[in-house]
Amino acid sequence: MLGLTVRWSLADAADGVEDRLATYVAETSHARFTGMTGLRFKTWRMVRGEWFEGCYVFATDEARAEFQRTFTEGAADSPGSQIIGSPPILVEACDIVAIAEGWEGFTASPRC
Repeated sequence: MLGLTVRWSLADAADGVEDRLATYVAETSHARFTGMTGLRFKTWRMVRGEWFEGCYVFATDEARAEFQRTFTEGAADSPGSQIIGSPPILVEACDIVAIAEGWEGFTASPRC
């Protein structure tokens, strides 16, 4: 499977940025990616005070390449960059080796 990681540093971000990011994901970003053509799933991850990232898994090389191209072109102006106050420090394509669904099942949720 075809992955993409986009990561921002939070080291120099303003106090409270983590809560603003979580609200943005819950109120806007989650809906944008739910049902997106070519995307299998997206996960938003964060370590407070350190980094925030989006982890994407795409269905095709073309879908990943097109998303990476358009995202990279506007990365500095993306909502995440605007909230954090700086562009991503990493935009990296990768291979997803495997995915396992646990006994408890998968739950899509705008806020965990």
